[in-house]
Amino acid sequence: MAGEPKRRHSKTRKRVRRAAIKLSVNLVTCKSCSKLTLPHVVCKYCGFYGGKKIKTPKTAEVIRA
Repeated sequence: MAGEPKRRHSKTRKRVRRAAIKLSVNLVTCKSCSKLTLPHVVCKYCGFYGGKKIKTPKTAEVIRA
């Protein structure tokens, strides 16, 4: 036996749910390195946030044999 819905979903509930599918990520440019980053987050490329150095970014080290 399959489950049946108790109540009908309104048009607004249906549209709000489907609107979340179309949302896109909001990106801003970093003021120190000019790369795209998330707003209100420390830049993962240069480590700056709000014009201050917060952390040192991890650099990829190449291992040569």
